[in-house]
Amino acid sequence: MDRLTRRELKQDEFREKMESLEQYARKHWRPLTLGGVVVVVAVGLVVGLKRYSARQEAAANVMLGAALKTFNAYVGTVAPGTLSPGDQSFATAQAKYQKALGEFQQVIAKYPRTDAADYARIHAAFCEAQLGKDTEAIQLLEQAARNSHREIASLAKFALANEYAKTGKTAEAEKIYQELSQHPTLAVPRATALMAMAQMYSSQQPARARQIYAQLEKEYTGHPTVIAAIKQQLAALPN
Repeated sequence: MDRLTRRELKQDEFREKMESLEQYARKHWRPLTLGGVVVVVAVGLVVGLKRYSARQEAAANVMLGAALKTFNAYVGTVAPGTLSPGDQSFATAQAKYQKALGEFQQVIAKYPRTDAADYARIHAAFCEAQLGKDTEAIQLLEQAARNSHREIASLAKFALANEYAKTGKTAEAEKIYQELSQHPTLAVPRATALMAMAQMYSSQQPARARQIYAQLEKEYTGHPTVIAAIKQQLAALPN
């Protein structure tokens, strides 16, 4: 009996709510209809933006691909007929990186909010570093590191840590290496981040480097490739 009473009470409550909603809809049908139109328009805008974004990304990827061909081009004297059609070579590395930098900058300028632009920033930073412009390289990598895509951000952060290490900013570099080791990605696995940190300390603080390598040996006992790399780096450490 109690069960039936509770059920009847729930049905009455439901009926009252439905009647209230019906009355509200009759009074405010015009605003509700307009609200529905706004929702439809908003959905249409989202779909349109997604399509536009996809087109932008595709176009940016084409430009990025061309820039990467320059970035990976051969440096030195090439015998006639050696290169494939469309490939190029450069007399010096400086000439190659200067041209590649310009092409990466074009991607960034034309498609600044695409993932391709952040890949371009990472590679442009490498070009800047090779041309002796470490400050410019760091600025580009800091921008790319803010990408919401974890893989892209981790690549940018790893390159940024390497640049910090190169320019003597050891504390800043270690902070990023530690962060990457605690939150690894496919692009930057834990072992990669810790190996880079150990290498940073190898010349100035070899004892610290040995500690990191010892930690890695314990963690990656079942990974022959990692262990072989660790042993190679340990053998190169100064006493």
